[in-house]
Amino acid sequence: MATINAPTMDRRTMPDRRVAVRSHQRSAMSAMDYIAMALLIIGGLNWGMVGLFNVDMVATLFGPGSALTRVVYVLVGIAALYSVYTTAKMASSKRT
Repeated sequence: MATINAPTMDRRTMPDRRVAVRSHQRSAMSAMDYIAMALLIIGGLNWGMVGLFNVDMVATLFGPGSALTRVVYVLVGIAALYSVYTTAKMASSKRT
């Protein structure tokens, strides 16, 4: 009858390699990326509402032409510029 050699190290005492590798990796997205994504989603949904139903939800919530409405529009625009920068940075890192 054939026998199988027992492993020299018990696998239960070895750390799982996948867990060890994951613990040292940084998150793929930073807090700034999540904020930019949220603002882009808000802006996209608002433009969708304007295009489909002619309803500007930002202006409806904060008043047409108010300072807060303009701040939201500026923040959405800055988020779009930040996302363009992030996309360009990711594309250049893929090439190297």
